Amino acid sequence: MPGLPHLFALGGLGLLARQLERLRVMAFSAVWAYKVRSIFVILGVGFGVASLTLIVTAVDGAERTAKEIVASFGPDAAMVFGGNIKKQAVGARTNTMTQDDMRGIRQSLPGAYLVVPMRSKGDVPLKYGDASVPGTQVVGSSAGYAEAWNWPLVEGRDISAEDERSGARVAILGDKPARELFGEASPIGRTFLLDKFQVQVIGRLKYRGVMSGPGGDIDDRVIIPMSTLTARFNMDRRTFRAMRIKFLAPERMADHVENLRSFLRMSHGLAPGQDDDFSIITADEVLGFLSAFKGGLVAFLGVTAAAAMTVGGFVLANLFSISVSERSREIGLKKAVGATSQAIMLQFLMEAAVLTALGGLVGLGLGLGLGQLLTRLGMLKILFSWKVFFLSLASAVAIGVIFGMRPARHAAGLDPIAALRGDG
Repeated sequence: MPGLPHLFALGGLGLLARQLERLRVMAFSAVWAYKVRSIFVILGVGFGVASLTLIVTAVDGAERTAKEIVASFGPDAAMVFGGNIKKQAVGARTNTMTQDDMRGIRQSLPGAYLVVPMRSKGDVPLKYGDASVPGTQVVGSSAGYAEAWNWPLVEGRDISAEDERSGARVAILGDKPARELFGEASPIGRTFLLDKFQVQVIGRLKYRGVMSGPGGDIDDRVIIPMSTLTARFNMDRRTFRAMRIKFLAPERMADHVENLRSFLRMSHGLAPGQDDDFSIITADEVLGFLSAFKGGLVAFLGVTAAAAMTVGGFVLANLFSISVSERSREIGLKKAVGATSQAIMLQFLMEAAVLTALGGLVGLGLGLGLGQLLTRLGMLKILFSWKVFFLSLASAVAIGVIFGMRPARHAAGLDPIAALRGDG
């Protein structure tokens, strides 16, 4: 009869399924019976899985952030900062860019079609009616700020050349101060108090949601004409902190950067061999920095996760070895009534897998909770995906099988008579 092999196969699968179900029930019963041991194993594995969860979500988050930053920076743009950021003290600011540099680049540098100088003033208070912002970053810029940063305006207009020439008291708001001052209402045409003088809102930038540094929010800014910033805050008008330059033919960025460096060195009168007194940053350098940061993050958290999971594995192995000795009479009785060595070994491996799977779920929750806390503190940005869930559980179960194998084999190899006497 052609259906017999199929029926035998189904019967074999059914028998296997019943055996696995019996082992699962026995494993959960043992886990529940030895609660203290189970809690130690679950916590030991859980801390390791928490570290693994944190590393995977942090790396995914860092990769997404890197793509967002590079996309917002633009492949056709370069930032020039005053001072050599590789050799000056961290946080030091040097205004070595001049109006002559800006005019020369606009008029003479091949491929440059937009040059926007920038300078900023931090912790400036804002006020509109009863609403206030205790301190935000105010950026001074010339015409074309939104275009230079590929930053769409959701309403209103950009700063114009006339605004810059006349020192107009106008402003473009980032999403955060716009919401804090005006809520959901349109801010266009309204005036608010910036420090001690009034400015009129002419534009509102689209929400970007990218962190600009530890604890920094790129949407928390107000842009006003450079001439207005320097006049109102009594700043030097001849120099500024940075320039944003956009080029035609972005595939030739390496040549553009080299031409820009040569022009600035000549403009600043730097002799051959003398260090640059400026720094040029492009999207490639931003991506390289972020890749190095991601690599360091992987290395640090990877070692932490490996160490924690190994410790969890050793905790499991030691406690299971003790468990085998404590349960020797149970093992001897099962062997006496016909249980095979393979069944005993599978039972202990199933117990280890159940415990470590529970530890994996606990660790997944701990890792995600810690990641959310670090994200809120601005120290890290995580990205959850289903691969984190499956990777965490798979790693936890693998730890259970690997470190549980030796005590499981020991249990399977016990002599039934000796085990019944308690000589395990």
